[in-house]
Amino acid sequence: MTVFPAINPPDYKAYTQAIIDAGIKVVETAGTPAVRELWEMMKPHGIKILHKCTAVRHALSAEKAGVDVISIDGFECAGHPGEDDIPGLILIPAAADKVKIPLLASGGFGDGRGLAAALALGAEGINMGTRFCATVEAPIHQNFKQAMVDNSERDTALIFRSYRNTARVAKNSIAQAVVAAEAEGKPFEAVADLVKGVRGREGLGTGDTEHGIWTAGMIQGLIQDIPTCEVLVNRIVADAEAIIRGRLAGMIA
Repeated sequence: MTVFPAINPPDYKAYTQAIIDAGIKVVETAGTPAVRELWEMMKPHGIKILHKCTAVRHALSAEKAGVDVISIDGFECAGHPGEDDIPGLILIPAAADKVKIPLLASGGFGDGRGLAAALALGAEGINMGTRFCATVEAPIHQNFKQAMVDNSERDTALIFRSYRNTARVAKNSIAQAVVAAEAEGKPFEAVADLVKGVRGREGLGTGDTEHGIWTAGMIQGLIQDIPTCEVLVNRIVADAEAIIRGRLAGMIA
């Protein structure tokens, strides 16, 4: 659940109540301090809060507020990477040095090499978004899954930079139009129709990857197939173990 200022914000409290009523036990949150009110709704029901942050200072604040797990999100990520532009190679160990509760590494992860690296940097595991979108089970049109396979690590765009609400999305004609409008100094109202959620949802359903914006991270460059979630997770774990037990252990010897 991501809490951000919006033109027509959803009823976050209603969503939170639905989570409670459904008996869900782990929830990922992100966004502004307003999310704390939702934490207070969930905590009495034994729900574990995994809070995603893009800065160490935000992670420490969330830890102090009582969340259970921090997901630290590097600049490579899809969606909102914050405004500090700190990549995971620096951000993850910087957070691991200060955060005392369990830490997950987010942004730019999708294979066993990434998992092994995240563990070496001090995280307990990895959190993946874009990579899970390119799986059999992901409820989006096959065209988007294939686009993530075909795209390289260079096929993302950073939009909303001038509005101080940076978002990384897949590079398409809509994203490039938004970047161009911002370069001309146009206000958000000039691009609002291009980036509205309804438009993006329509594209995900019809398969038109040029219909609206859609989030995707730089990890696209390492996505080569569309497996089931089970196959993907098992492969990542096996590859990470092979790297740790083989190549890395061999270097010590």
